[in-house]
Amino acid sequence: MAEKDFKGLVQVYTGDGKGKTTAALGLALRASCQDLKVIFIQFLKSQVGGEHLFATKYQPFEIKQFGEGDLFKKSDAELLEETNRAYKFAEEALTGGKYDMVVLDEIFIAYWRGFISIQQLLALIDKKPGNVELVFTGRKAPQEIVKRADLVTEMLMIKHPYSAGIPQRKGIEF
Repeated sequence: MAEKDFKGLVQVYTGDGKGKTTAALGLALRASCQDLKVIFIQFLKSQVGGEHLFATKYQPFEIKQFGEGDLFKKSDAELLEETNRAYKFAEEALTGGKYDMVVLDEIFIAYWRGFISIQQLLALIDKKPGNVELVFTGRKAPQEIVKRADLVTEMLMIKHPYSAGIPQRKGIEF
């Protein structure tokens, strides 16, 4: 791990607006360029996007997904199994001493779908070493997490191209 002269905090990016994952990716990029070791763990995501291509090409940090295929066609049992694997990996990454920053992308979706409990989310905060930055993203951050976090940013949707029927665009939304 890199030499750090700061205390690791808990950050939350939430809300219905676009930009939660993008904000966390920007933070991960900034950290990795300052020689911090970053792991970006994606919950309930299986799409390979531009961030994966960038991370593969330049290797600033690792992005780890636990799902494959169309998540909308999977059973709850399959999604629960993928979420459990992601959670176990996240817990090990957080406490294993290898990373300075652990990003848990879309973890709140897993919570709201009932695949992770509030106790599991709080346990991650409780287990976080003092020198590790922990970042949560996803819509509808639970109030218990908001209260415990050091930084909370809510992305507010004012207007979105989806509302006008514009689908996801390669290189912009993924």
